[in-house]
Amino acid sequence: MIQKLDMARLLLRDAAEIDRLRTGARDTGFLVVANTALTARDVERTLAAYRDFFRRPLPVKRAVDMARTGSNRGWGAPRSERVDPAANPDYKEVFDCGFELPPGDPMAELPVYAPNLWPDVPGFRDTVQGYYSAACAIAMDLLRAIADAIGEDAGYFDDRFDRPMALLRGNYYPARPDWAGEKDFGIGAHTDYGCLTLLASDGVPGLEVQGRDGAWTPVEAAPGEFVINFGEMLEMWTGGQVRATPHRVRGTSDERISIPLFFNPNHDTNVAPLGSDRVILAGDHLARRFNETYLHLQKN
Repeated sequence: MIQKLDMARLLLRDAAEIDRLRTGARDTGFLVVANTALTARDVERTLAAYRDFFRRPLPVKRAVDMARTGSNRGWGAPRSERVDPAANPDYKEVFDCGFELPPGDPMAELPVYAPNLWPDVPGFRDTVQGYYSAACAIAMDLLRAIADAIGEDAGYFDDRFDRPMALLRGNYYPARPDWAGEKDFGIGAHTDYGCLTLLASDGVPGLEVQGRDGAWTPVEAAPGEFVINFGEMLEMWTGGQVRATPHRVRGTSDERISIPLFFNPNHDTNVAPLGSDRVILAGDHLARRFNETYLHLQKN
């Protein structure tokens, strides 16, 4: 069962709500959260901005094609990613943007802090950047609650996320193509790579979560509610106190748009298990996983 949490109760550190967060993080790795600072209207406005972009003519999208970069910024064409090595490339389209460092910063040249590419679409940049800022604030509040839930100081994560490798993505899943076979997915089965994912969607079904028994279960959240899940990095970092759970989008007869925020720490954060003497840099982990997924990075 996927727990549904109330953000206001988490912010108050309601003991029962923290316990539900702890249980969901450990057992299923997926949760739904409601009553955040982002309203249904905020989410619908952002969904509309992405929908407008994805419906634009191909030359508008190609002008910000991430395939010509060494990073994951801008538009990703259908079949430009393969998250499941056993499946065919994913048939979705995406648009990625992320955290930028000021010019002259010694880490500004790293691909995870690459400059964003913005299409020539009125209002798109302002809408997406406004959503990005609000979503990052919610994700940070969730991490503070998770720190409490696993017995750490509530501020444990704070200085590790002041230059976050936070990536916001718009996903466009068309109706499942007639040609799609058993190895074709909107996004193939995978676990997320980083720490915490905050996912909004237009409410159209499609996301499926794999249980410990191997069965696939739909998970949905209406606009204004968010699906939360955890990535490989946070599972490792917390010594397994949170779980990274496989999920996928096979696709249906309806198109679907979703907006995940992949909220990850500073590049030089040590994400080795708490209390260990190992060093595993967050940036190294993400770079390896990105290189395994983005086909244009493999070609570069």
